[in-house]
Amino acid sequence: MKKDIHPKYYPQAQVICACGNTWTVGATVPLIRTDVCSKCHPFFTGEQRIVDTEGQVDRFRSRLERRDQLRAEAEARRKAATSPLQPITVLGLAPQEEAVLRDAGIQTIQDVLDRLAQGGDEALTSIRGFDLKALATLKKRLRSRGFLLPGDQPQQSTVAEAG
Repeated sequence: MKKDIHPKYYPQAQVICACGNTWTVGATVPLIRTDVCSKCHPFFTGEQRIVDTEGQVDRFRSRLERRDQLRAEAEARRKAATSPLQPITVLGLAPQEEAVLRDAGIQTIQDVLDRLAQGGDEALTSIRGFDLKALATLKKRLRSRGFLLPGDQPQQSTVAEAG
């Protein structure tokens, strides 16, 4: 045998089970702890005992439950981000533009969408201090949040017909 490459061998290594049973064996570590031995294992004792260890299936199921929970939380956050009941401040408009809209009685995104549906672009540009540039910025921010404005067409994928 080569020198200094093999682990130290302990001919009287102590094995201790969770049930309290102990015995000696030869091993490369001086002390071994185990959960089940021949004195307490259900196969040898004939009694049914639930071993308190989580199996791979249980760990997999807990990971699936956690994934589903995270997906539900993400969906709730996405729905909250596209809620028309949010205040107009979430759009990040210039303070002057927000003030003009508030003075005109527009507090929420739903108010903006209603105005656009009723009177089109003129319903907002007719507000004193709210110009075309502000309207373009407002529409851009609404579209980036996933809102469909009056006059917008939903994007449809076209499927080539096989023929």
